[in-house]
Amino acid sequence: MREEGYGSASILLSFLLGGVVGAGLALLLAPQAGTETRRKIKDLADEVREKTNDYISQTKEKVAGAVDDGKGYYEEKKSLIKSAVEAGKEAYEKEKEKYAKG
Repeated sequence: MREEGYGSASILLSFLLGGVVGAGLALLLAPQAGTETRRKIKDLADEVREKTNDYISQTKEKVAGAVDDGKGYYEEKKSLIKSAVEAGKEAYEKEKEKYAKG
């Protein structure tokens, strides 16, 4: 749950993007052959893509779990409310019969 400021996902994404930018600049500024630089950039991009996909998968799993938990909570409370309403109706009918006889 998010109170104020930035959520953990935003902070993680910021660090990830900062790392990518820093690594990219280091690769571009390092003295080496162009093909070597392009290969390293491609490897870095592949690694970032893989980590991002893992993070997205984990997030989807957490959201799906939270939705399932929410559905279970809703069904549980729905059942409790239904039981309470039925009990209230029964009590009303009993009181109504009591006053009708009296």
